[in-house]
Amino acid sequence: MKLLRHTPDWNAAPHEAWHSWQITALRDYLSRRVIPFSAHYRRVFKDNGIRPDDIRSFDEWSKLPFTSKKDLANPRDFVLVPDEAVLRREPGMILDALIHGKSAAKEHAEVEFRPVLLTSTTGRSSDPVPFLYTKHDLANLDLSGTRLMLAGRSRREFRHMNLFPYAPHLAFWLAHHAGLGFGTFMLSTGGGKTLGTDGNIKLIDKIQPDILIGMPTFIYHVLREAHETGRRWPNLKRLVLGGEKVAEGLRARLRDLAAALGSPDVHVMATYGFTEAKMAWPECVGESHDSFGYHLSPDLGMVEIIDPKTGMVLPDGQPGEIVFTPLNARGTVVLRYRTGDIAEGGLTWEKCPNCGRTCPRLLGPVSRVSEVRELKIDKVKGTLVNFNVLEHLLDDQRGIAAWQIELRKRHDDPLEVDEVHLHLAIEPGVHEPGIAGAVSRRFLEVTEITPNELHFHPFAEMRDQIGVGRLLKEEKLVDHRPKTPTAASHVALSS
Repeated sequence: MKLLRHTPDWNAAPHEAWHSWQITALRDYLSRRVIPFSAHYRRVFKDNGIRPDDIRSFDEWSKLPFTSKKDLANPRDFVLVPDEAVLRREPGMILDALIHGKSAAKEHAEVEFRPVLLTSTTGRSSDPVPFLYTKHDLANLDLSGTRLMLAGRSRREFRHMNLFPYAPHLAFWLAHHAGLGFGTFMLSTGGGKTLGTDGNIKLIDKIQPDILIGMPTFIYHVLREAHETGRRWPNLKRLVLGGEKVAEGLRARLRDLAAALGSPDVHVMATYGFTEAKMAWPECVGESHDSFGYHLSPDLGMVEIIDPKTGMVLPDGQPGEIVFTPLNARGTVVLRYRTGDIAEGGLTWEKCPNCGRTCPRLLGPVSRVSEVRELKIDKVKGTLVNFNVLEHLLDDQRGIAAWQIELRKRHDDPLEVDEVHLHLAIEPGVHEPGIAGAVSRRFLEVTEITPNELHFHPFAEMRDQIGVGRLLKEEKLVDHRPKTPTAASHVALSS
């Protein structure tokens, strides 16, 4: 069931059309689906004295409290559970019953509300949280996946390979439904955990795909191994990446490897998504290798950018935390969800200079609020260190094949100061002293600190250490500090 009869065109509708449409769609969605059927939001709206009909502007909408991960302790309260008596009075259901009969109306309700798929958050910073999908949600997944294909200028005759791990994880299922929605060939290998790097390489040898889809680190290691073993993959046109941040240095290395494999014109395309949105958004692909932001789907959800400290909504173009609200989801639904992700370029409604689409765009890079941590160089003075910046620094550094940042306590003593250890694998022909000096200088430039120790490892050992092909998300930043509830955390770093 569509929310409104006249949905603006994703490609060409102006900002003003979307602004009016989203507010109307939001009121309709809240009054017909969320408030009647969500236990959590029924309480929230009642406790805050907010009625859907009162929401006539985005300023009024901003009065609703945010939802965050800590609110999801009881996921059942966020599932839309229909009340049969309410549904019987719903005009759409009445019309269905009158025209097609009661069995058709019942089937309509099943499609809209019965859960048929579960994905889950990865649970790195908290326990995994399940998110339920209905067939209605799967249709939305087909649509958002199709838009990913369109933004990437794919073609139905292209052969696609999905190298995301088999898992109840958004990235795998979005890639799967992108193939279904677009109507193209999509082979899912299950990634490294299922077939290993060698098994994936052998399948790519046979299929000779046009597009590879997967985790950036795993795609890199597959291409690197293929190059070292003399493979030729001349058909590659796109590398579509999800699940991790993608620094420009990594993009460049992926393009170089693809060229060495016989595909010199490959474009690297990042996506941005998260479990709670039940969709992801693509960069568009043009002749240049520049990033033009992530193209959103304003008919499926609303994005706000807020000041992460005050919670105030920020104007377009200003950096801030991404907040998401669906407009047409069923199953598990979260409103004004704080992602903890920072869009460094904010939100823009200006026409994309690459593809000409007028849908809103998130301008990156996108980084995590939680990766900005206070590190103390002694027991008194501290400094904020943005580990997002360090990740990009290491990915951009030529000569580094793989890396991991490890936080430790000195002597493994919970009452001692903290230490930062950097583990590196370097490319053949690169000298350790040169890389060590370059990395230490860059650390000092961007953070005012340098690592306590650098540890060099063989590439295969480093690959196992970060979990390539074994973990859903590779471990680039690990915290091995023993915790104590009473001792303050102090950090001593070389400077």
